[in-house]
Amino acid sequence: QVQLAESGGGLVQPGGSLRLSCAASGGTGSPNTMAWFRQSPGREREFVAANRHIGGGTWYAESVKGRFTISRDNAKNTLYLQMNSLKPEDTAVYLCAAGSGVIAGRVRIVGAYNYWGQGTQVTVSS
Repeated sequence: QVQLAESGGGLVQPGGSLRLSCAASGGTGSPNTMAWFRQSPGREREFVAANRHIGGGTWYAESVKGRFTISRDNAKNTLYLQMNSLKPEDTAVYLCAAGSGVIAGRVRIVGAYNYWGQGTQVTVSS
């Protein structure tokens, strides 16, 4: 029912910034819990950040805390990830995820989400 489309990825130098967007469509209103994951070749999908509207809450991976900010615009059904002070190790495909019944203790779990975007490539390199 819900489709997710990421955009905003690209090539950026270390220390630079990017803002990713995830547009949700096909559902009624924005999904309650939305998140960003990332995946690089040979690695498992890694949690980055999550946001819950009803019930509240934001969650960040320790590796991005203080550098990334997750937010959403419910009127536009769009999730954002502002990424600052980017490092080469941030290089990955960033995937948007959404779920309708994600509980707080499972926001970092891939299997908790039932909708996924196709991903947008972020490359941090000099």
